[in-house]
Amino acid sequence: MPESDASAGEPAPISLLSPGVSIAEAEDPNRPKRVMGFRDLVLFYVVTGISLRWIATAAAAGPSSIVIWIGAWFFFYTPLALSVLELSSRYPNEGGLYVWTKRAFGDFSGFMSAWCYWACNLPYFPAVLYFAASNALYVRQDAWGHLSNNTTFYILFSLAALTVATLLNVFGLDVGTWLHNLGALAMWIPVGIIIIMGGVAWYRYGAATPLTVHSMIPSTHFNDIIFWSVLIYAFAGCETASLMGDEIKNARRTIPWALFIAGATVTVCYIVGTLSVLVALPASQVGNLQGLMQAISATAHRIGFEGVIPFAAFLIALSNVGAAGAYLAAVARLPFVAGLDRFLPPVFGALHPRWKTPWVGLLTQWAFGVLFIFLGQAGTSIKGAYDVLVAMGVITYFIPFAYLFAAMIKLQREPAGPDVIRVPGGKRVARLVAVVGLMTTTFAIVMSVIPQPDEANKPLAVLKVVGLSGLLVLMGAWIYWAGKRRAART
Repeated sequence: MPESDASAGEPAPISLLSPGVSIAEAEDPNRPKRVMGFRDLVLFYVVTGISLRWIATAAAAGPSSIVIWIGAWFFFYTPLALSVLELSSRYPNEGGLYVWTKRAFGDFSGFMSAWCYWACNLPYFPAVLYFAASNALYVRQDAWGHLSNNTTFYILFSLAALTVATLLNVFGLDVGTWLHNLGALAMWIPVGIIIIMGGVAWYRYGAATPLTVHSMIPSTHFNDIIFWSVLIYAFAGCETASLMGDEIKNARRTIPWALFIAGATVTVCYIVGTLSVLVALPASQVGNLQGLMQAISATAHRIGFEGVIPFAAFLIALSNVGAAGAYLAAVARLPFVAGLDRFLPPVFGALHPRWKTPWVGLLTQWAFGVLFIFLGQAGTSIKGAYDVLVAMGVITYFIPFAYLFAAMIKLQREPAGPDVIRVPGGKRVARLVAVVGLMTTTFAIVMSVIPQPDEANKPLAVLKVVGLSGLLVLMGAWIYWAGKRRAART
């Protein structure tokens, strides 16, 4: 691992993992490692970069979300992709933003960026699995539809899916990648279905939602601005594969093209998918949790193609379980590297004796994910729990992005080697891009604290979001300093 910034005033902790060695080789260098090629990487970026739930959320807000999609792509995804591109080519080793932040600001900042990135998945997993559960009901809508407000069903579905995704990743990338790739492919087909069916419905009956220049102008009312942070959040994900830099084949060449293709795919899918839902249904009838399946179901009944409903529902559920599995695979590397650097107990830096995976980090994520499934649901409705989990996810996820953009600014001081892929325009443009990303990130964090307008118990929602997010951050700081004291005694 790179050494700490000299300003930290402390020696870099000993790393047991040599640069260029993947975790799959750490204990058995003769074992052929499973690396991601270009196709795997594109599919990985797609499954972590696109979430069908945001298409439903955007459609529920109406046609103005199309302009917000474009703004989120320009002000957040583009700065993020350019920063990831340069930083991953400067420092391509395993660890990603942990490595970059640690190099720029020292051990504590590196650990906290990694901790928050890892912790943000604790509310993420229940949220994405709640979405999967709500759409899975359409596989047998007549028989299972009554479960749409049944909290027990949502909890049991989330527990089962989280367990399966965790076990597949414990078995290694050889097995886990199949779930990621299936999830990516399963995401394309429902989007294609709603686009085709929306086109047929528009041709036969016209658009269910008026699509005019006036209707596409975003509202500047405060309650509507709160919604913008969610669509900014939807574009996060292009930094995930860099956490596994040593497990990507020819990372410096593969990542740029994969980022470009995946970024274009993500943007087109979000915009076209949202338009197709609005063509199929009035915005007032679209829900956050089941909006995409509502549109597919309504359109299928209108054009007489009901047979596609259970097929699409199964694929939407599979795609979101695949996304959860992909994030599990990526973020488990963070406690692994932190364990090697002695910030966490050494057991976190140990690999499974058979499958050579960071199994302690994966199982720890599973345990905390289970806890947050119950905490998010406590004292609120299913939708209220979902909104709280999303807001917590945005806050804890975007703290590492603030570190990432700040590191991008500071690390411009370091000389760039001939293999580094620079932001076009050099240091000045790179710093400007990072500043734009940092401002957008800060905006999203602030907006996420404010509860949704339809939340019945706003004080409880704010308490959950701020209290649980703050607790996660403080827990990370305590773990860091406890690790420093433990290391000083040995």
